[in-house]
Amino acid sequence: MRNGLNLSLQCFQKKVKVQGLLFDIRRYSVHDGPGIRTTVFFKGCPLNCLWCHNPEGISGEPQTIRRKRPLNGDQAVVEETVGKYFTSREVMNQLKRDLLFFEESGGGVTFSGGEPLQQPEFLKEMVVLCREAGIHTAVDTSGYALEEVFREVAGLTDMLLFDLKTTDNKVHEAYTGIGNALILKNLQSLKGKGPEVVVRIPVIPGVNHRPEDMQAIRKAIQDSGARIEAINLLPYHRLGRKKYEALGMQEPPAFGPEITSDQIKTLMKIFEKAGFETKLGG
Repeated sequence: MRNGLNLSLQCFQKKVKVQGLLFDIRRYSVHDGPGIRTTVFFKGCPLNCLWCHNPEGISGEPQTIRRKRPLNGDQAVVEETVGKYFTSREVMNQLKRDLLFFEESGGGVTFSGGEPLQQPEFLKEMVVLCREAGIHTAVDTSGYALEEVFREVAGLTDMLLFDLKTTDNKVHEAYTGIGNALILKNLQSLKGKGPEVVVRIPVIPGVNHRPEDMQAIRKAIQDSGARIEAINLLPYHRLGRKKYEALGMQEPPAFGPEITSDQIKTLMKIFEKAGFETKLGG
């Protein structure tokens, strides 16, 4: 898989020496880091998580999506392209519109996806430009990236939103399509250095919802020695499932039964007892 990742990144680098492929730029976000933020969604992800609610971010190419739009009191199906190439300056021109909101709320820009580390040169350029403009940056990542790329981006950004699903390699491969050895290694590389880290854990029924699953994740986080700002538990939801059909993709299985509030409280206590600030949701 390492060779496959290398080739994937090299292909992306050749494509986006000047431009980055994005599928959305969402303003006024309050769930992707501190304060009011603008979230920039990179297109392309090496993982294929079966619970993904942004399937338009998986493919590293522009796609056609069929959307329903109101037309003369009825619903018309129109085809739109998801994914557009931007230069860093084009993105910065949009981000600078919200400088006042960033300053007043302690917010900034979050680079999400997809997997932003799939387009490392464009991502690094964006982070540097934001820093030069005095804008706080966060990178939302699965942690699956070449070690040197991960370390370099971690050294540039103010915050990492590190999505951690499970410590079990077989379970991770079964539900995301790849193992997690590289992910855990990159987490360990943050030991005693690097940016603030918010660990975000999707809580998926039948995958990682048991207390013993969270205890293993807690240990991995403790052992990393990273500067943990908070732990966010993200209960599974089925939003975004209609996008799969609209994109011509096979709809993934639904996970159930729904995690109860008492179960979530039990999982949160596992991290709270270890001294971590723990929140429900982003």
